[in-house]
Amino acid sequence: MKTNIPIPQPIKRPIIWSTSLFVIYLLYFFFGAIFMKPEPTKENLKQYLDSYTNSNVPGLQYMVVDANGTLFEYSGGWADIQGQRLMQADTTLMVYSMTKTFTAVAILQLVEEGKINLDDEMDVYLPYTPYQGKHITVRQLLSHTAGLPNPIPLRWIHLTDEDAGFDSDAALAQVLRDNPELKSEPGEAFAYSNIGYWLLGEIVENVSGQPYREYVRKNIIAPLQIPQTEMDFVIPNPDSHAKGYLAHFSFTNLVKGLVTDSKFWGEYEGNWLALKSNYLNSSATGGLLGTPHGFSLFLQDQLREESVLLKPETKNLLISQQTDMAGNPIPMTLGWHIGETDGILYYFKEGGGGGFHSEMRVYPSLNIATLVMVNSTDFSSNKFLNNVDSVFLNERQK
Repeated sequence: MKTNIPIPQPIKRPIIWSTSLFVIYLLYFFFGAIFMKPEPTKENLKQYLDSYTNSNVPGLQYMVVDANGTLFEYSGGWADIQGQRLMQADTTLMVYSMTKTFTAVAILQLVEEGKINLDDEMDVYLPYTPYQGKHITVRQLLSHTAGLPNPIPLRWIHLTDEDAGFDSDAALAQVLRDNPELKSEPGEAFAYSNIGYWLLGEIVENVSGQPYREYVRKNIIAPLQIPQTEMDFVIPNPDSHAKGYLAHFSFTNLVKGLVTDSKFWGEYEGNWLALKSNYLNSSATGGLLGTPHGFSLFLQDQLREESVLLKPETKNLLISQQTDMAGNPIPMTLGWHIGETDGILYYFKEGGGGGFHSEMRVYPSLNIATLVMVNSTDFSSNKFLNNVDSVFLNERQK
């Protein structure tokens, strides 16, 4: 990816409390991570991934691409344990907070059209929030520096068969009533907030005059020529959609009654508790689902010098490291988080929720991108990608 902006400064990757990530990190704090041996190499990678999948998750999808095509692709394990349905390349999974980068792209497209100014206060576009008059800007919403609260959103879900009649406006209104106060002054510090991206989705709707889902379908998914079967906000085919699972002997499963409603729980399938299919109440915060191939088309567009989604100067905005009000760099662009592994910087977005976990990365200096998607909440995507991506990072550095 060639840009005219400085490479971001190395910053320790933050812990992002998105959907159910807090219980995932607690799980690893109490029980520790599982280390697989031997270490992955180019020669044993499929065997390594088969072994990892058999030991750690019901099913796993992993993909590596450059701007021109696929470098590696893997699907293994079970999409449905009880039904003995294999995880395959065309199996769809929920990606939850990975959606936020798409929301950021939508906002920047509207900036490009002159319909939004990044440094306008959000009151210009959303006059009905309890944060009115707090001088929060659109840029601060995108970079998680708005000072907004971030209640753990595990209850912000509804069953898929409730979606047609679900009132997302009423759900947001209740969340805002329950969380009317700022946690810090706008611009003061980087602090992750799901509420902030829910409000960005509302801005997309108010400015474009289209429902958020329709805007993304028409202005992001369609230009990338991603089929609806490979990326959408509703499950295109239940027969090719993975079940989400919680590990039976996990901290997440232990505390599920405190943070979720029992109507979402299915039956135990071996060592895994199946969860009933559900959608997040905020599409802009975590509504997308799809296949690795579908998301790889977005990643390839990020790697190309000429994006079909954004003009070069706007794309530079998307990947420019942001600062707090004191001028200190934060681990965030206007849509990507910034991470580092073995001295190599990358942009990433992680998503975790009811039965699924995912992460996508772009390594700008090496011009490759990677993606992992699993149907288990209790999964450390960061640890996995740091380990497995090293096969391709080492090769690109030779």
